[in-house]
Amino acid sequence: MRLPVRNAGSANDCSDALPGRTEADMGWAPAAARGGEMTEQGNGSSRLGWLGTGRMGTVLVSRLLSAGHKVTVYNRTMTKAQPLAALGAEVTGSAAGLADCDIVFATVGTPQDLMDAVLGPGGLATGSSAPSILVDCSTISADASRQIRQQLTPRGTALLAAPVMGNPKAAEAGRLTLAVSGPREAFDTAEPYLRLLGAGSTYVGDDEQARIVKLCHNLFLGIVAQSMAEVTVLAEKSGISRQAFLACLNNSVMGSTFTRYKTPAYVNLEFEPTFTATLLRKDFDLGLAAAREREVPMPVASLVHQLVQSLVGHGYGESDFAALLCLAAEASGLELTSEDKDVSDGLGPVFPAALGEPEATE
Repeated sequence: MRLPVRNAGSANDCSDALPGRTEADMGWAPAAARGGEMTEQGNGSSRLGWLGTGRMGTVLVSRLLSAGHKVTVYNRTMTKAQPLAALGAEVTGSAAGLADCDIVFATVGTPQDLMDAVLGPGGLATGSSAPSILVDCSTISADASRQIRQQLTPRGTALLAAPVMGNPKAAEAGRLTLAVSGPREAFDTAEPYLRLLGAGSTYVGDDEQARIVKLCHNLFLGIVAQSMAEVTVLAEKSGISRQAFLACLNNSVMGSTFTRYKTPAYVNLEFEPTFTATLLRKDFDLGLAAAREREVPMPVASLVHQLVQSLVGHGYGESDFAALLCLAAEASGLELTSEDKDVSDGLGPVFPAALGEPEATE
């Protein structure tokens, strides 16, 4: 069945530190070693800036403000920053207006957006001063990240790659996680603020490793979504409602934050995008390219890649990737209809009785 396509929204503990080069080897040293000091606000915290206040940026800045930190924000479309001003943020008229901050976070749309905002005219790092640390929470390629890092290092700014895993709704619920890579001392300085953004951050290396972690995460995302679609169709063709099957799954050891979060989409066929099929296809393209470069066979991911491509080809490119359920049903001769049930996405503080509080059962 074909459901209406809606406009896309925004696009969800591994190990401890990995051994690597020192900050001096990478051309970066903390502010004190560069002859200065991290400037503290009245509450003893560093001066914080935020570049890009779309839906994700707004949620994350709000968390910092709620924790009592002062944050200066910039967004290319100024009106999008005004709700944060009402919450106490200071709004500046250019990216360069964040240059005096100690730590600046970025959540922007594309690699070019980040390069323009940081290195373009009136950019964050183009004046006489620059932040000590730039934390990029956007999803960009390792190559683009490396180019920006090479430009920032001579200016005394450390770049932390910190792509987020989760969407704005997960961020609102405090479930967002981050993989972080870059100079270890910069991570240690930024970590108290990263901790406030969600459920935690994991340091994965001193270079661009966080970008690979995000690709691995999204490959797994697609694989789990496809597997979830297949077993849900099998259950329904066997006479079991999607709501009942997924309630059982979510209460078992196989249940997860992700399966609970996608349950409303699978039960009620709600495919308003949190992450589109087209964006997932892009990440599969990048992830499988990285696998080929490293001679890593990924037979399951390769098959799901083709299924995601089929999803786009069937006209679901701008729908949420949970529409994989529709392809699985079509291949099985099953006509889907919404069950129109009130089911939780698992992100709220209380689980409905139909799902129950998750327990480890077999």
